[in-house]
Amino acid sequence: MFDNFYTYKISQYENGIFYLFFACECVFFLVRFRRNSIKMVEKVIIIGSWPAGHTAAIYAARALLKPLMFEWFLANGVAAGGQLTTTTEVENFPGFPTWVQWPELMMKMREQSLHSWTRIETKTVDAIDLSSRPYKVTVADNVYETESIIIATWAVAKRLHLPWEETYWQKWISACAVCDGGLPVFRNKHLVVIGGGDSACEEANYLTKFASKVTMLVRKDKLRASKVMQQRVFDNEKIDILWNTEWKEILWNEKLMTWITVVNNQTNEEHHLEAGGLFYAIGHKPATAFLNGQIATDEVWYILTVPWSTKVLAPGSEEIIPGVYAAGDVQDKIYRQAITSAGTGCMAALDAEHYLQTLA
Repeated sequence: MFDNFYTYKISQYENGIFYLFFACECVFFLVRFRRNSIKMVEKVIIIGSWPAGHTAAIYAARALLKPLMFEWFLANGVAAGGQLTTTTEVENFPGFPTWVQWPELMMKMREQSLHSWTRIETKTVDAIDLSSRPYKVTVADNVYETESIIIATWAVAKRLHLPWEETYWQKWISACAVCDGGLPVFRNKHLVVIGGGDSACEEANYLTKFASKVTMLVRKDKLRASKVMQQRVFDNEKIDILWNTEWKEILWNEKLMTWITVVNNQTNEEHHLEAGGLFYAIGHKPATAFLNGQIATDEVWYILTVPWSTKVLAPGSEEIIPGVYAAGDVQDKIYRQAITSAGTGCMAALDAEHYLQTLA
């Protein structure tokens, strides 16, 4: 009798568990169905990350815009963070009396974004569609809709991809004189700048503050720089120019850079040139290919923005594309500094906030 009683109770208990489990499955199914059938429209999507993207994220989050960030991964050949990932010690970012390693600086920015409730996806945006609103952002097989977009991708320095370049990048080879020129490894050394444009002339002049001498390697028999920049180089007694000359390889002595081999591209004559550091100044490549021509850019693919704002323009016109903004090096080919990038990230978030208020 008692055995039958307990068997009956256990059977009831098992049935109850079954029905409870079944009810939970039904609820979860309905939630998933509703989520898939009613697509959420984001208020702002940030494409890109440090430091423009994270500054934009922090300001957007504080404005309760619930930003979604795609921080990109190995886009334009570098990890999330752009040009800053190619440097080591950062000495000119406010708040660090001595210096800070770039991984530490960038992780602090990322942590602050997460602390502000920014949703971060380590994914690369494949395309955007600005033909209708809400705008669409494609990431792999997923399409996200959003009322506004902040483009905070970056521009990376062009390289020559010559022997030893990757091994000694950011040790004795750099692409930013302002970032690295004052480091002890380059002080009082004979430094070499590759390039003949405005950037090369500016870098060469800047490096004379720290170097014992600066030599510019120019592929042609004249500079491409503006007349003003050329004259500054010609007037600087610490700068020499080797015309029709290209870099071939680096020579080392006890793991220190001591000489480089250069070649005259007219006579094919090679010779050694003393050098304690090498600086590239052959241009940058902005990460704008994914825009597919939907936003106005200049002749070297930097995004054009309205002066004193981060608002972008439609191609071939002066018409503003509402709700789309650009920040950081992707729209700045003059300063290209972490601090100026952060400043434009702040501007972009405020511009987006003001725009979204007009839609309310």
